Amino acid sequence: MAPRTTALLLIGYQNDYFSPQGVLREAIEEPSLVSGTLRNTMELIERLGPTAVLMITTPIVFTPDYSELQHPVGILKVIKDAGAFRAGSFGAATIPELTQFGDRLVEVPGKRGLNAFSNTQLDEILQAHGVRDVAIGGVVASLCIDSTGRAAYERGYGVTIIANCIAGRTRVEQEFYLSEIYPMYARVLTSHQWLADLGC
Repeated sequence: MAPRTTALLLIGYQNDYFSPQGVLREAIEEPSLVSGTLRNTMELIERLGPTAVLMITTPIVFTPDYSELQHPVGILKVIKDAGAFRAGSFGAATIPELTQFGDRLVEVPGKRGLNAFSNTQLDEILQAHGVRDVAIGGVVASLCIDSTGRAAYERGYGVTIIANCIAGRTRVEQEFYLSEIYPMYARVLTSHQWLADLGC
């Protein structure tokens, strides 16, 4: 694994999850899970800034009438009913902590569901940059993180889940995925372990 063939995928870093005013803020039961994820992610981005690692954000954004969601169930129904991630809204916007990095973070639009590869050009962008390994951070552990991690693995990428840069809906959920689910297809490392492995 080398920085120039590695990408960091940042999923769900949007106001509806991370801002106190976000409509899905309470979907994550423990505020410390969100604040810890953000703090660790910011430290990681700052460390990666001078490196060749490709850093990508993949926000989920829907049209104002949610016409993409014909018969939503589960979390997508919750999103529609709550009016979350609506195009042009405060909640759909990327959190300001990330926007300060400008073009250093490449935004890949088009995400409409759990998997960041679906309906986006994420795979094409990774291929164009010669990426072979991806690391993933964001929210939530059991949904977008897991779905995107599996999709990356199925496409032949080496996958790392950054353990201290993800948040589950509950601490129990988060620990279960870190210990029982992710290791089935990915390495599970802290940001410090991953950076050391990259030589950064």
